[in-house]
Amino acid sequence: MGGAKKKPVGATQSDSSGSYGEANSGSGKPKKGDSKKGSGQQQHQKQKLPVLIEETSGRKALENMKAITVHSFARTVGVKISVANGYIRSLEAKNIVTCVGGYSGHRVYQLKK
Repeated sequence: MGGAKKKPVGATQSDSSGSYGEANSGSGKPKKGDSKKGSGQQQHQKQKLPVLIEETSGRKALENMKAITVHSFARTVGVKISVANGYIRSLEAKNIVTCVGGYSGHRVYQLKK
């Protein structure tokens, strides 16, 4: 039972070179003393999305839609879903849009004429 335990792949490669210092010198891993020069240049920039929806662009987008959902409206206008949800709820409070269906937070709205 039992037997010789298999060595991990990383251990067999470093053992084959003969010394540990030589195996790390050619690898792509930075040493402890090296500073990360490229980390500052590769930072991800956040997408700048408009926070507010203009009345004219919002109305035009709603007029062209048959069934209005928050997700489809946000995609059409190019804003976050939370911003689109707030805009549609404000229009519902003003009786410009009515809820005609949907369930569990996925409401379908219709533009009043």
